[in-house]
Amino acid sequence: MTLDVKAAANEVYKLPPRLFDARCKACWFTLGVLLLVALSFWTLDLKWAQFLSLEALNKMGRFLGELLHPETSPAFLKKLLFAALETLAMSALGTLLAVLLGLALALPASKAFDGDPARWRTLTRLLLNALRSIPELVWATLLLIAAGLGPFAGTLALGLHTAGVLGRLFAEAIENAPPGPGFALRVRGVSEGRVFFYATLPQVLPQLMSYTLYRWENNIRAAAVLGVVGAGGLGQMLAFHMGLFQMGETSSVLIAMLVLVALVDALSYASRRWLAS
Repeated sequence: MTLDVKAAANEVYKLPPRLFDARCKACWFTLGVLLLVALSFWTLDLKWAQFLSLEALNKMGRFLGELLHPETSPAFLKKLLFAALETLAMSALGTLLAVLLGLALALPASKAFDGDPARWRTLTRLLLNALRSIPELVWATLLLIAAGLGPFAGTLALGLHTAGVLGRLFAEAIENAPPGPGFALRVRGVSEGRVFFYATLPQVLPQLMSYTLYRWENNIRAAAVLGVVGAGGLGQMLAFHMGLFQMGETSSVLIAMLVLVALVDALSYASRRWLAS
């Protein structure tokens, strides 16, 4: 009995393991990451002294002071409201196009069951990788050549990039769906299309909706940035007024961006809570 108590006491008061162990793979990985961070600081030309100088701080303070007086004239606010609605429409339509294209590509990009040959899986995944590897700004710049200035190019840019992201997420959700309901329908000779709509889709639909709402949040921010290259919306107003150093108008555009993102974030959060309940 005494030996058991001593063993238990030794187990309770055992010294913690060493912070670094030569056999610990996680320790070597953490050490490698820290080394890369240190090399990044060493290789980059970070001018902290110039950034924190008194002259730079004075300029930044004067710039922020000018931003504290937003433009509130009715004519300008009317233009701002139209641009905000245009940005919202770009993000919503771009997300809708991405959902349709992403789902169409997710089906051949996924392996629905163990015996599925999935002949187009590799090729479709390469296409999805290509779509999401090109940033929205690059897509918008390329599409501006064909579609011209305006929100159409920005909407297509959002749709193409987001389709690559959602297509990959949708494919992973389809592959991870419980196989039981689909198997039960297949043994009865039901076609693959009906198996997807009656067995797979009902199981993964909440997950697909969650991914879609999250990407819609991101596309609101991206749509505001795409206007900088002439794709319309708040971003185009921001680039125009900042180029003319009109800080009051710039401040109003930034406030409109913050309000729009906050509203969409709140709507998306409420929608996800409703879907999860």
